[in-house]
Amino acid sequence: MTTVVLNLENVDLSDEQFYRLCQVNRDWQFERTAKGEIVIMSPVGGVSGNREASLITDVNLWNRQTQLGIVFSSSTIFRLPNGGDRSPDVAWVRLERWSALTEEEQEKFPPICPDFAIELRSRTDAIQPLREKMQEYLNSGLQLGWLINPQDRQVEIYRRDRTVEIVQFPVSLSGEDVLPGFVLNWPLA
Repeated sequence: MTTVVLNLENVDLSDEQFYRLCQVNRDWQFERTAKGEIVIMSPVGGVSGNREASLITDVNLWNRQTQLGIVFSSSTIFRLPNGGDRSPDVAWVRLERWSALTEEEQEKFPPICPDFAIELRSRTDAIQPLREKMQEYLNSGLQLGWLINPQDRQVEIYRRDRTVEIVQFPVSLSGEDVLPGFVLNWPLA
């Protein structure tokens, strides 16, 4: 299955209605763009699933040592300030920002943009929608993001108030001042 985008122009779907739509259709993975389009995500294959698990593991191991924030998987939908509801493949939020949310906000789709996010392009993903998604994160407050693109053997690095930097594989990525001391070597061993 490929990704499907439903145009809901002139259909106002509240945050609560979108949340309920996701809850009653748990076998489907939805996102909602800032334009209000519903994106039905296709499941990933074994290679992409393994890469994603490795990325989450690396970020989580760093976070366990530093205890600076909270790590999230691709199953987590974030309600972004610009109106989108998005699920990065890997996300991290600073502990003080996460703790400022109410228990109900933490339990549902957190109304917060991750400080750090990774999008991993799978074999069936078109690159342009992923770039638009990364820009949506930046517009919502993302501090650092990596779009890992194995097909083109490159990583696009997204930072606040800077142009996108593109680096070729192999690469050693720094968490910079967002994830201090975190380094990811790609491709993974």
